[in-house]
Amino acid sequence: MRPIHILLVEDNPADVRLMHEALKSGRLYCQLVVVEDGEAALDYLQRRPPHQDAPRPDLVLLDLNLPKKNGMEVLSIVKSDAGLRTIPVVVLTTSDRDEDVVKSYALHANCYIRKPPRLEDFMRVVQTIDDFWLTIVRLPPKGPPPGK
Repeated sequence: MRPIHILLVEDNPADVRLMHEALKSGRLYCQLVVVEDGEAALDYLQRRPPHQDAPRPDLVLLDLNLPKKNGMEVLSIVKSDAGLRTIPVVVLTTSDRDEDVVKSYALHANCYIRKPPRLEDFMRVVQTIDDFWLTIVRLPPKGPPPGK
């Protein structure tokens, strides 16, 4: 079985460390690639230098509060790009604002999860993401979307 490739778009080093730890305890082998801002996320996804050889991720975990381009801008661009829109995007953020939830879904986020403040709860949320998105859900195959 091939590894599951996850792109984490997160600028908080503590959350990145926690994500690495939580995914390590999962049942599947995951390759976690981290970019720290919205522009780097788009460079990675659109395979612009220095990411021209980057593999297509199976799943994107996207924070909203990012430098350079915020998560809403990234989400809007990804979901309007025919070559990227089938990649599931999980918004994983500290924001609990109703406006952010509504806007994320309007931009076609696949789900919206608020990061819990407590370490134990954060680990549980990541393990739930692992269980659902990487074990239960059938992710789209890699490669160009049908009809391309």
